[in-house]
Amino acid sequence: MLSNEADRLKRVIVCTPSEEYFKISNLKLHNILEVADREKALDQHDSLKNLLNAFGADVIDVPELTNHPNSVFTRDTALCTPEGYIELLPGIKTREAEGRWMASALDQLGEPCAGQINYPGTVDGGDVVLCGHVAFVGLTVRTNDEGCRQLSDYLPEMGYEVRVIPLPDTILHLDKVLMPVDPGKLIVCGNIVPKSSLEGFDAININFDGTTTANIICLGDGELIVGDTNLEAIHCLNEEQFTIHLIDISEFVKGAGGPNCLIMPVTRDANS
Repeated sequence: MLSNEADRLKRVIVCTPSEEYFKISNLKLHNILEVADREKALDQHDSLKNLLNAFGADVIDVPELTNHPNSVFTRDTALCTPEGYIELLPGIKTREAEGRWMASALDQLGEPCAGQINYPGTVDGGDVVLCGHVAFVGLTVRTNDEGCRQLSDYLPEMGYEVRVIPLPDTILHLDKVLMPVDPGKLIVCGNIVPKSSLEGFDAININFDGTTTANIICLGDGELIVGDTNLEAIHCLNEEQFTIHLIDISEFVKGAGGPNCLIMPVTRDANS
């Protein structure tokens, strides 16, 4: 299972939008900025799945959860570790049922359960980034102190050093400002993430400004999926000679998401 998010991606869960993502009556309630264009969103999601398949990843597509338009953003629903998955409790009320929904899907795939985040703790998967022996955890509007504490009961027993990074309320998730691109190397929004949190890692620094983020997908073996409007990140990653697959995700930006938000990595393999 997942040990380092820079290892080669082998198995991943996505959720193709069908009905729920396009029939939102209360945008603010779901933290969605604008209703997406169905045809464009489906084309963009198909492009993502095609890239994942072409890389050799096993793509599991689960149906949307009824009345949960954010279920398309599978990243937030569970955390897969070498010991099994941790069922998460997302930190927005309209997503609370999505942890159990994803746990059922993982159970059906035969993945063992290694733990569960329980109320009053909340954790969104976009706030947890596993990098070898380090688990970076964002303390955010979605992942609270109690959620961090519960993660700290599980992850050190698996061999992870937990590094909690408090983020301003304007940053929804940690994966907007920190993601691995290679074992031991991160892309980091240096104007947000303190350098003291990054001990032991090399960093490619960019400046978070809303359009520039660290929200990318690391496929492994030096290959990355990056949103095509993320220009500073694209430039810096090109300079570092990564193989970049550009993708248009404009219809998911309307849901406050990036590429990494659309996948829930289940298995990665450092030996592939």
